[in-house]
Amino acid sequence: MLASLLALLAIYTVWTNTLPYTVSASIELDATPEEVWRVLTDLPAYDEWNPFIVSAEGTVERDATLHLVMHDETGDTTFTPTVLNAEAGKELRWIGRISPGWIFDGEHRFLIEPLGGSRVRLTQSENFTGVAVPFYRGTLHANTLPQFGAMNRALADRVAALRTS
Repeated sequence: MLASLLALLAIYTVWTNTLPYTVSASIELDATPEEVWRVLTDLPAYDEWNPFIVSAEGTVERDATLHLVMHDETGDTTFTPTVLNAEAGKELRWIGRISPGWIFDGEHRFLIEPLGGSRVRLTQSENFTGVAVPFYRGTLHANTLPQFGAMNRALADRVAALRTS
């Protein structure tokens, strides 16, 4: 009986860590990849425009640790993700973990895709894995996903304001 229970727990752990739950929001902007990147990586200015990540510190480079404060309907959450990729004008990606790393992980990605001329598509997504994730899917969809959209719109407004100043 104990062996069966342990086997089921092992299968569940593998399943929740290999099949992510993904939330994603995209927006098209009248901007160049460089303009979007400039706003996205100006971490000290996040408190001026960003309704989702209301505070950000650190260096946007591979393996750096960021110090972020996220705001949603449940309140503020501080976390310290590690930058996985920082490719100027293309992709910023980090991973945040709740120790020891298989309980609840979030791999956050900003993808900047040129659409031609001075237009881009910004897609913000996050892949959530870990044994606790199935219990939080509803919360992630209801609270986190709307914040992605709000941040994307605020970033578009910030780029537009910087273009006209």
